[in-house]
Amino acid sequence: MLDPKYVREHVETVEAGLRSRGVTLALQEFLAADLARRRLLSEVEQLKHRRNTASEEVGQRKRQGRDAGELIAEMRELGDRIKKLDEEVRGCDEHIQAFLMGLPNLPHPSVPVGGDSTANVEMRRRGEPRRFDFPARPHWEIGEALGLLDFERAARMSQARFAVLTGAGARLERALINFMLDLHTREHGYTEVFPPLLVNAAAMTGTGQLPKFAEELFKTKDESLYMIPTAEVPVTNLHREEILPPGTLPLSYVAFTPCFRREAGSHGKDTRGLIRQHQFNKVELVKLTQADRSYEALEQMTRDAEAVLQRLGLPYRVVVLCTGDLGFAAAKTYDIEVWLPSQSASPKESGTHADAVGARGIGGYREISSISNCEAFQARRADIRYRPAPTAPVEYVHTLNGSGVAVGRTWLAILENYQEADGSVRIPEALRPYMDGLERIGRP
Repeated sequence: MLDPKYVREHVETVEAGLRSRGVTLALQEFLAADLARRRLLSEVEQLKHRRNTASEEVGQRKRQGRDAGELIAEMRELGDRIKKLDEEVRGCDEHIQAFLMGLPNLPHPSVPVGGDSTANVEMRRRGEPRRFDFPARPHWEIGEALGLLDFERAARMSQARFAVLTGAGARLERALINFMLDLHTREHGYTEVFPPLLVNAAAMTGTGQLPKFAEELFKTKDESLYMIPTAEVPVTNLHREEILPPGTLPLSYVAFTPCFRREAGSHGKDTRGLIRQHQFNKVELVKLTQADRSYEALEQMTRDAEAVLQRLGLPYRVVVLCTGDLGFAAAKTYDIEVWLPSQSASPKESGTHADAVGARGIGGYREISSISNCEAFQARRADIRYRPAPTAPVEYVHTLNGSGVAVGRTWLAILENYQEADGSVRIPEALRPYMDGLERIGRP
């Protein structure tokens, strides 16, 4: 949530920031409610001051044996008026809160301005896409042929956009999870967390999924609990409504969880394969930092996620998202995109790797991780604060989150990038210790 004081004092800046994100919204509604609230508070303070004064006068008159009935009646009227005004203040607070809850975060000044993903800016690339000397196949064909992947049985027990991983396919998924957790805890300094997979509405509101994105969430019928769409939700909320003592920050957490998303509004997109599923596994990175350290932390977190793909030998690129492509809570986001031979290239990529042609197109980059700095946006909603020094006033922490990385998309990237002409799939060297030295997955 945006700071209401900042919104009040920087109306033009806020409106410009929202416009750059494609949100055309005048702030008169907020300003009117905020002005009404401040006027009401001023009147309440005056009335309370008068009531206190009258109370002292009543005491004096009683001590002097004088009649205080008139003052007592006035105090009663003042109390009724204060109660009525307090209710009006609460109404203004609720209106302002609801208004601010619907506003996205403001982009950091370094974020490129643009309307959609075509304005995202590539920062760097790592690794060369493989040149295939045979017709490269997409992961769903490879996985089904090797007995690793079963969509038909998953659909019978659930519905479309679910998958069953079997045998070496399930083992590869588990190997990736353990590899990522070991890398981030042993080498990058993150503390592992295994959080609840069901959270309440307050937690979802704290990270920004509610109220705006309710249709994307799976919700239980009776308990009003939500299945998490990402471990960002429970892990960020670990310190909800806390004031962290001096010396606590930064906090770095890593969590493996299944994730659940309705994918509402994505009909017709990525209907084949594992790109867009209702249930998928992800290793999530979360950091809580001081305000003046969060952009340094953003760069480090991005490098930590990149290290996963580097160790696995998967080609990728890093792009910074433009204003129109930012997530609701993000002030700045880097997307890490892995090279997939089965995908079609974007207009910016077309022809870049024409020598890496697969059977289904020239290949393309697809997101495998988004690393975002939300600044104080989530912390203000979840009331996560810290005290910089023993006598210093409290401040809101800055929260960061990102995939470290999406397990399913890494799984399919390995199948596509490490496939062989005989239909087998080589195992990246970094994963072999997690698969008892297995070097290749062949036909059963």
